[in-house]
Amino acid sequence: MRVRNLLVAALGIAPAALAGQGAPADTTAPARADTAPLSLVREVFSFQGGGRDPFVSLLKTGDVRPMITDLKLVTVVYDDRYSARSVAVLRDVTTGKRYRAKTGDVIGRLRVTQIRPREVVFTIQEFGFERQQTLSIVRPEETP
Repeated sequence: MRVRNLLVAALGIAPAALAGQGAPADTTAPARADTAPLSLVREVFSFQGGGRDPFVSLLKTGDVRPMITDLKLVTVVYDDRYSARSVAVLRDVTTGKRYRAKTGDVIGRLRVTQIRPREVVFTIQEFGFERQQTLSIVRPEETP
């Protein structure tokens, strides 16, 4: 009965036409009030399984920039006695933005793991995995 009422409401068919009566429906008669209101039901999904949720992003932070290829190590202020006070100055070559980084600082998805006299070691988080990459100061070539 409910399916019949939904068809009547959705298609605008006269109830007498659905009953199979041979008489044509009276189009001047007002619509019957016994039809059920139309309701829409939306399907909802909730992940209850074990392991990783397939709908959650693998990137832990929303910051994708700067990429390691966009950064240039400008200078390193290195302290031999207390390496935690060492500071590295980096420049993003695409935007021109400068970053001052200490050990443990996070720049986008890059975490500064270690600062050495002429290089910086980053830990990069990509797609659930971590890898390390080193960025060194590039010496300008001397021209005779």
